[in-house]
Amino acid sequence: MLNIPKIDYNFDSNLHQNKNYLCKMNILLLGSGGRESAFAWKITQSTNCEKLFIAPGNAGTAQYGTNINIKVTDFMGIKQAVLNHRIDLVLVGPEEPLVKGIHDFFLADDEIKNIPVIGPQKEGAQLEGSKDFSKQFMVRNGIPAATSKTFTKDTLQEGYEYLATIGLPIVLKADGLAAGKGVLICSSIEEAKQELNEMLLDAKFGDASSSVVVEQFLQGIELSVFVLTDGTHYKILPEAKDYKRIGEGDTGLNTGGMGSVSPVPFADKAFMEKVERNVIIPTVNGLKAENIPYKGFIFIGLMNCNGEPWVIEYNCRMGDPETESVMTRIESDFVDLLLATANGKLNQEELIISNKVAATVMMVAGGYPGEYLKDKVITGIENVRGSKVFHAGTYQDKEEIKTSGGRVLAVTSLQPDMFTALQQATADASRIYFDGMYFRRDIGFDLL
Repeated sequence: MLNIPKIDYNFDSNLHQNKNYLCKMNILLLGSGGRESAFAWKITQSTNCEKLFIAPGNAGTAQYGTNINIKVTDFMGIKQAVLNHRIDLVLVGPEEPLVKGIHDFFLADDEIKNIPVIGPQKEGAQLEGSKDFSKQFMVRNGIPAATSKTFTKDTLQEGYEYLATIGLPIVLKADGLAAGKGVLICSSIEEAKQELNEMLLDAKFGDASSSVVVEQFLQGIELSVFVLTDGTHYKILPEAKDYKRIGEGDTGLNTGGMGSVSPVPFADKAFMEKVERNVIIPTVNGLKAENIPYKGFIFIGLMNCNGEPWVIEYNCRMGDPETESVMTRIESDFVDLLLATANGKLNQEELIISNKVAATVMMVAGGYPGEYLKDKVITGIENVRGSKVFHAGTYQDKEEIKTSGGRVLAVTSLQPDMFTALQQATADASRIYFDGMYFRRDIGFDLL
């Protein structure tokens, strides 16, 4: 076992005093969503940040740095931006460039190989890029997870037979990246057969469902745990709970996330010690033992089953809208943590977490998560009183801010208790307007 330091759960609410490094840094942040807006806000609080560039960014990230119109998968364009702007560190927000190997691209190029990239290399990103890879990793390393098997169109008949053996409901997961839409929960074997057929033979989720993981359903309550690791040491960031369904009372279609809260009341010290012992340490140890280099974030989707943590999935980056709640509770210098991750010295950094409660309410476009309205003028952001507004799907059009995505704004409030945080975030969301806007007014109510 690695000699990995334990996390102190007696969080000090005093603000962290930044260390003075020898030089200021130019930082490039990749992404354009609410997660990146929260990252940008946090990065620019650091005494180590000279200039922040965001590619491609949005109307909100432009408040904190310079947006560069480059796609996150345009590796050559990113390289040129790194050279042009003398970038000292790159933070990768979304999963797609990581799964496609942006970190490996940097390491293989003599001009930029010494620029630290926060985010795993391609092999480590397979924790998210392939559900089958991650399930096999869990099995090899004794990490508690649902029973499952993986099938292709060539083994479809075996898949049909397996459906009858694991009980109802049945979970089907597209093996590859499917923009958060590749997971189905089927209430009958007939429904599961039909969906498995459509995924494998009709490419329901494109290439992502050329392989499908058929999985046992776990009964319990979900939460998200986030780990920052340099490949040897780790820090457990604030945990969060997000809300996926479009409708109040957790009804309707799945979305990318309608809100989040942090901390999670049932994730007490005893539960988090189980998470660390049974999930986090075996994960970090497993990556190291299998010679999979990993410098970045690990999102661990967990199910609390009668007080025991079971892993639903890994992501190779921070979640959204959880990041908006998590970042507001981190009092340490965020760039210090990123630098220590890049240098393999995360154990030398102190992680200080606020004991306050953060609540995020996501404002979405009319029609979302289906075909949604775009190019609607947003007004009233200046009327927000007790929250931060992180932009998720916006752009600047001359003097106006307009909508561009399904999830538009994340309104986040940090308050002494959960009720006040939820009340404030909801009230502040009500002060903003765009045509067709919608948000849930019951985020976190199940935890009160």
